[in-house]
Amino acid sequence: MSNQNFSMTWSVFEEDSGSLLREFLSKCDISKRALTDIKFKGGFILVNGNDVTVRERIEAGDVVTVIFPPEQASEGLLPEPIPLDVKYEDEFVLVVVKPPSMNTIPSREHPNGSLANGLAGYYKKTGIQATIHIVTRLDRDTSGLVLIAKHRHIHHLLSEQQKMGQVKRRYQAIAEGLVAGPGGVIEAPIGRKSTSIIEREVRKDGRYACTLFEVLAHTASHTFLKLELQTGRTHQIRVHMAHIGHPLAGDDLYGGRRAEIDRQALHCFELKFLHPFTKKMMMFQEELPEDMKDLLKGK
Repeated sequence: MSNQNFSMTWSVFEEDSGSLLREFLSKCDISKRALTDIKFKGGFILVNGNDVTVRERIEAGDVVTVIFPPEQASEGLLPEPIPLDVKYEDEFVLVVVKPPSMNTIPSREHPNGSLANGLAGYYKKTGIQATIHIVTRLDRDTSGLVLIAKHRHIHHLLSEQQKMGQVKRRYQAIAEGLVAGPGGVIEAPIGRKSTSIIEREVRKDGRYACTLFEVLAHTASHTFLKLELQTGRTHQIRVHMAHIGHPLAGDDLYGGRRAEIDRQALHCFELKFLHPFTKKMMMFQEELPEDMKDLLKGK
């Protein structure tokens, strides 16, 4: 389906009979900003196929359709024929698996070859006219599940979920050394290191950060962990694990060794979110990549 005429449709039930369309659309999470865009940028609001204003009163059995203004393809983002590992796709969202050594979005050092470039190529190939809306980003060398919204309004709804902590991600990681105990909570504020534009550190004037971790297994020299973020600070897992004396294997920015793996051993294995239209809870899991499996096996 082309996002050039992206639309959402609802049936009106008895509890909303007699309501103003404006009130009904608010309950459907259509913001005032979205209504303004629809009015002035080429969208439509239909009741039973008829073009109406938000002052229309609706009755049980009515069918309400919002046709959003067309989006433009992302300017300055080069579409590239990069194969995508798609776990799920419908007209609203995409869930893909990002491999290590791939940026989520282009950077000065890596202007091409990013997930966003691959998405732009995929959209072009399949006729989706939309800006690239990546909801959950991963560091270049972190692998795993990434959530993409296929329209600005869907991105808005998922961003609101993120603010309320309703988009959940869990990670698997391999840390240097033997982490004691069954698991724990790391609460330590994180801020930018004064001598670097990239590196973060635990510092008193940083922003509150909280990471939950569970020890899954030990090897002779490493610990296999499951982690969940309670906050979303840049490099949070990497900084917190280094802070407790167990940097991630391969994470040389924060003290890990690259002798056995050439990237930080961090993988987003689980993604959960409430579907922005169907309201069903969606959950996806992705198994550990081969390089992390090999490290656990001692290869």
